[in-house]
Amino acid sequence: MLSVNLEAKKTVDLMIENADELNIAISNLDNGATIIDCGVNVTGSFKAGEYYTKICLGGLAEVGISIPGDLSESFALPSVKVKTDFPAISTLGAQKAGWFVSVGDYFALGSGPARALAKQPADTYEHIGYEDEADIAILTLEADKLPGEDVAEYIAKESGVNVKDVYLLVAPTSCLVGSIQVVGRVVENGTYKMLEALDFDVTKVKFAAGIAPIAPVDPDSAQAMGKTNDAVLFGGRTYYYIESEEGDDIKALAEKLPSSAADGYGKPFFEVFKEANFDFGAIDKGIFAPAEVVINDLRTGEVFRAGYVNVDLLKKSFGL
Repeated sequence: MLSVNLEAKKTVDLMIENADELNIAISNLDNGATIIDCGVNVTGSFKAGEYYTKICLGGLAEVGISIPGDLSESFALPSVKVKTDFPAISTLGAQKAGWFVSVGDYFALGSGPARALAKQPADTYEHIGYEDEADIAILTLEADKLPGEDVAEYIAKESGVNVKDVYLLVAPTSCLVGSIQVVGRVVENGTYKMLEALDFDVTKVKFAAGIAPIAPVDPDSAQAMGKTNDAVLFGGRTYYYIESEEGDDIKALAEKLPSSAADGYGKPFFEVFKEANFDFGAIDKGIFAPAEVVINDLRTGEVFRAGYVNVDLLKKSFGL
C-alpha cells in the first residue's frame, strides 16, 4: 500500500533543496528533527504554498494555482486547484486537520502524513481502511510560532519513529502559505462531510478535483481563519467520481453535500467561529463543505450538481 509519509517526503526534499527561492527557512533542532518554516519568520511564496498543500495531501495529489482570465463580470482571485486519484487516503488519511497538537504552551492544528502513523484520530483510519508503516513522520502545523524539541519528541513518540526522522512544516493561517493550504482543503471538506456528517462510505469516491479562490492574507489569525474557510464554503467548487452500489442515493448525497445545505449557512465563518467561542468542536460539521458540488456516478453514468458559489458572501467576508 502507498505510504503517505514516503510520498510526501519527495516534496519535502524539493522544499529543502530550493529553500531560498521558495522564501522558506530550514533548521534542525538539537534532537535532530527538521523544521521547515513557511511563514512564521519568512514570507513564503506561491510555490511553497503548492508544495505545502501537496505534503498535507500525503503527496497523493496534484496541486496548482490558477489565475482566472475573466475579471470583467465576476469577482475572481488566484485559485488553488487540487486533483487526486486517492481521495479518501489523501484528504482524510493525511490532509484532514485531525491532530490537535498540544505540548506545554504550544498548540497547533496538525495535518498531513504523520497522522496515519499516530492514527489521529483512529476512527478515521478504520473507516477508510488505511495505515502507514513508514519510518519517517511528516506533519504540517498551523501555528503562529515554531515548535521546540518537546513538540518534536511528542510527535516522534506518537508516530513510532526516531525524532531525527521527524519533519515539521509550519505556517500560520495569517500568511500566504497558510491561506493557500487552508483553501487547498476544498476537496477534503467534501469528503469530510460525506464521512462525518452524512455517514457515506468515502472509499467509494475514486477520483476527486476541486478549485477555490485564495483568500486575501489577513495578519489577524482569527480573521484569517474566517476568510480562508469562507473561500471554500462560499467559493469552492468540487467534483467527485463515485463508484456507487445498489441502494446508494447519490442524488440525495449531492443535495446534502454543499455548505448551503447546512443549517448555519448564511454568514461569514468568523461570525460562526466567534459564536462558538472559537471552538471548532462546537460548530455544525455540515458547514465544513464546498460551495458547489458535482458528482459523477460511475456505475450509472448519472451526474448530479448542487450548491452555488456565493459571491456576495465572499465579498462580505473579504471586506470588499
